[in-house]
Amino acid sequence: MSAILEIKNLMLFYENALAINNITLTVKEGIIVGVFGSNSAGKSSLMLCISGIILDVAKKEKMMGGERITLTGGIKFRGEDILTVEPSERAKKGIILCPERRLIFPESSALENLKMGAYLATKAQAKRSLEYVFNLFPEMEKLKKRAGGFLSGGEQQMLAIGRALMAQPKLLLLDEPLLGLAPSIELRLAKAVKSINKETGITLVVSEQYARPVLPIVDYAYILENGALVAEGTGGELLENPDVKEAYFGL
Repeated sequence: MSAILEIKNLMLFYENALAINNITLTVKEGIIVGVFGSNSAGKSSLMLCISGIILDVAKKEKMMGGERITLTGGIKFRGEDILTVEPSERAKKGIILCPERRLIFPESSALENLKMGAYLATKAQAKRSLEYVFNLFPEMEKLKKRAGGFLSGGEQQMLAIGRALMAQPKLLLLDEPLLGLAPSIELRLAKAVKSINKETGITLVVSEQYARPVLPIVDYAYILENGALVAEGTGGELLENPDVKEAYFGL
């Protein structure tokens, strides 16, 4: 199984603060990878680096005279070095981020939100993807005319994942998709993530602070602490480590 994503010696600084500390990891094609860690461990920063959005953040900070953001190391997507590739170009290659806290358009309907995600799709692709999203999340079809801001937290997360799927991802990055949701919705979304991978073959990287609902669906996992990798392995291997089990899985 070939690697779709290879990260080597990645470092990210916000001024003199180290957010990502010499991370090296590999994501193989067609699997689900978990990235777990406590709040401020570096999970969202890693997602911003993979998606390339950190480059836009750095430009805005420079224009505003804000903090200097420095990124070093290597990021390869299907063998191509993309460390300096713009986020829009990465999206065209199939790297799509579903961001933390969903960031849907609250005044637009659910259907309009989904259609906005299809900016990289052909008409045929958009039609197939919309049908798939409605099959995956039947609630979205029933609520397609409702404004995003009037959806529940769980429904908004379904909408955000659906919008990301409309962009035709080859590597789908889900940043804290279970944040603030009820346990029943956590399990529902974890099952949906597993279905996406099984039914479409899309590779997924899922970051979460509380790993317990996600652990059963991942093929491999990495644990971050203070921006650095402190453990990795399959779910079973990580659960055999008593310190990891207690600190990150709530078991």
